[in-house]
Amino acid sequence: MSRSRQPPLVTGISPNEGIPWTKVTIRGENLGTGPTDLIGLTICGHNCLLTAEWMSASKIVCRVGQAKNDKGDIIVTTKSGGKGTSTVSFKLLKPEKIGILDQSAVWVDEINYYDMRTDRNKGIPPLSLRPANPLGIEIEKSKFPQKDLEMLFPGMSADFTSENFSAAWYLIENHSTTSFEQLKMAVTHLKRQANKKSEGSLAYVKGGLSTFFEAQDALSAIHQKLEADGTEKVEGSMTQKLENVLNRASNTADTLFQEVLGRKDKADSTRNALNVLQRFKFLFNLPLNIERNIQKGDYDVVINDYEKAKSLFGKTEVQVFKKYYAEVETRIEALRGLLLDKLLETPSTLHDQKRYIRYLSDLHAPGDPAWQCIGAQHSWILQRMHSCKEACVQDLKGPPGLHSPMLDLDSDAHPSVLAHLSQTASLKRGSSFQSGRDDTWRYKTPHQVAFVEKLTKLVLSQLPNFWKLWISYVNGSLFSETAEKSGQIERSKNVRQRQNDFKKMIQEVMHCLVKLVRGALLPLSIPEGVVRQYGGWEVKSELSGQWLTHVIQTMRLTYESLTALEIPNDMLQTIQDLILDLRVRCVMVTLQSTAEEIKRLAEKEDWIVDNEGLTSLPCQFEQCIVHSLQSLKEVLDCKPGEANVFQQPKTQEEVCQLSISIMQIFIYCLEQLSTKPDADVDIAHLSVDISSPDLFGSIHEDFSLTSVSMASLKELDQRLFESYIELKADPIVGSLEPGIYAGYFDWKDCLPPTGVRNYLKEALVNIIAVHAEVFTVSKELVPRVLSKVVEAVSEELSRLMQCVSSFSKNGALQARLEICALRDTVAAYLTPESRSSFKQALEALPQLSSGADKKSLEELLSTFRTGMHLQLTCFPAAAAASMKT
Repeated sequence: MSRSRQPPLVTGISPNEGIPWTKVTIRGENLGTGPTDLIGLTICGHNCLLTAEWMSASKIVCRVGQAKNDKGDIIVTTKSGGKGTSTVSFKLLKPEKIGILDQSAVWVDEINYYDMRTDRNKGIPPLSLRPANPLGIEIEKSKFPQKDLEMLFPGMSADFTSENFSAAWYLIENHSTTSFEQLKMAVTHLKRQANKKSEGSLAYVKGGLSTFFEAQDALSAIHQKLEADGTEKVEGSMTQKLENVLNRASNTADTLFQEVLGRKDKADSTRNALNVLQRFKFLFNLPLNIERNIQKGDYDVVINDYEKAKSLFGKTEVQVFKKYYAEVETRIEALRGLLLDKLLETPSTLHDQKRYIRYLSDLHAPGDPAWQCIGAQHSWILQRMHSCKEACVQDLKGPPGLHSPMLDLDSDAHPSVLAHLSQTASLKRGSSFQSGRDDTWRYKTPHQVAFVEKLTKLVLSQLPNFWKLWISYVNGSLFSETAEKSGQIERSKNVRQRQNDFKKMIQEVMHCLVKLVRGALLPLSIPEGVVRQYGGWEVKSELSGQWLTHVIQTMRLTYESLTALEIPNDMLQTIQDLILDLRVRCVMVTLQSTAEEIKRLAEKEDWIVDNEGLTSLPCQFEQCIVHSLQSLKEVLDCKPGEANVFQQPKTQEEVCQLSISIMQIFIYCLEQLSTKPDADVDIAHLSVDISSPDLFGSIHEDFSLTSVSMASLKELDQRLFESYIELKADPIVGSLEPGIYAGYFDWKDCLPPTGVRNYLKEALVNIIAVHAEVFTVSKELVPRVLSKVVEAVSEELSRLMQCVSSFSKNGALQARLEICALRDTVAAYLTPESRSSFKQALEALPQLSSGADKKSLEELLSTFRTGMHLQLTCFPAAAAASMKT
């Protein structure tokens, strides 16, 4: 091959100094086109070609041999470029030799150098001397993903030293862009390397041929000398003397080196001990490291170190290792106890509980720490609930004068409930609900209500974490992968039993919550045997309907929050039963409170009549009923999953009886007012209230009043009406007879009539006064009242006429004039009874015999109408159409 390339040029060597057999990297330019192109390499005059590895045209790796010169150049010779030059030099250091009799302050590292002269026939060279490029061509790394190559060649490797070496993988990874010509050159290079390996022994012999000759000459000279001295002499043969000399030399050497060899053995023992300490210092220092990391709280580090020590020394038979590993196990057992105590410590967060459970599972703690934590959390929740009750009961029995316990609650606890309560408390209930109260009542929260708030807040703050802990326990997220795999079979066996036990825990918490609330609000609904445990509330008065409504809203929100945790409905059924009982109790208490309020309405009647003729009593009564219904609206509404309040017949009956009782109380209130001594004017107002058809229509619809209530109303109405008619009609009726016979009037002997006498005019004026009084209250009531007054007057007048034995002509005309005048005046309010009475009165009179008498009667009646026209305008003819019989 012609020299078409530039001669090699060495520009760098690393390291630039070292002892013999130091591995160096030579860098430069034109260092050859391949391993076959490199034909010479000297460093400091020593031929290093045997250890040279051609990497590329700019890089060669080799080892420095024994050289005569301490410093020299690096000369590379190639076929293509010839002998090269160097711009750098290498300094060969002489290793410090320590004799067997010399003492050294440092340890001499025992490095097994690779010597080509001694290790030539030992097969594959060490990894450090194996060629990194077995093909001898430039390596070009491909961009194929490593994962794709692993999937393409499963179980194979690109490492040419591996048993599962894949040539295709190696070529794709290192020579994917190499040309075919270069690959052919690589094949040639591989064949040459194989031939060199087979011819290695012969080449080694050729290289050291002079040494063999020298050895041969030495052996020949010894053989000739032995033959020349072959005769036996007294002192023995030469070999015998040589043996004696060697034995003496050996004894002398043993004597000289006895102390040195002893020190060497001791040094070797010490060095071995130090090597053991250095190699296994992890185990020896582990107990102290565990103690320190536990104090710092680095439990993860402790667990990792323990797992490492367990894998290395868990099954060791070395006594010293057993001793230290036993100390490690002692510390780990103490750590298990510490972590278990922290796990069962309450209160604690869900994060800390999960963390301690994972630590214990990684440490393979005996038993089931996660289930122990669930049990401890359950007991702690029950204890907190009972402690909450005891604290509230003690606060109730404590010194009075403290502000409301509700103020101690967090402001964000049930905001909707508190807002609803404030809105309900701020309703303007009218005058009947405002007396004796001020704005401070709404802040005086009863102790039972505050207890329910605190209790539900406690449950809602602890039960979610308790439920989430159980869910994590079931799905295995509490444990690490190793612990999960080891305990998966055992947990799967107990999962059904654990589910039943946890269900009982949740039901126990729910029953405790319900019983504590019942003990505070519904003490009669819990068995006598547990009254002391769940009750003990010494309250003088029962909660009002408003506070019960607030408690119901609180329990509803609690139920919704627990449902959001996906707790099964069968576990929450006891809360639904409690809510139903509270709703029923709230309805009863509200109706009873309404009845008490209505009892006091009689004291608040002011007898001031409004434009519609009503006093404040009906308005106050209606406000009481309407507000009672409004306060019960939310209680009666059924939320999802709730039952109807009136589903039980007993509840329906009790509500019906209370509703009837409310009406009867109001009737009694009206009766109280009717018995007042100054009620001569105001009885008409009461009669108007009761006779109004629209007053009780809505109440009848909402309360479903029975016929008993309506009969009582009608009976009271009739009784009051009769009392009023008696009060107003009796004076008018009583004034007729004295008026008729005033001035010793005699029907048999009287003057011709000149007009209606004054007694009748007085009676009409009194009837007009009754009309005005009733009309002022209610014009609809006028026909009913006046018709009865007219009936009484006509009946009395008929009686008086029938008692007269005889009438003169003038007397008959006078009587007919007065009867007709009265009849025609009140014609709008005549009833069949009053008409019959007037007819009987006229029939008792003699008939008019002449037309002059009839004419005179008509003239006198006309004069009467004209004279009393103003008074008689209150008796319109149209009123007859609306008259009630």
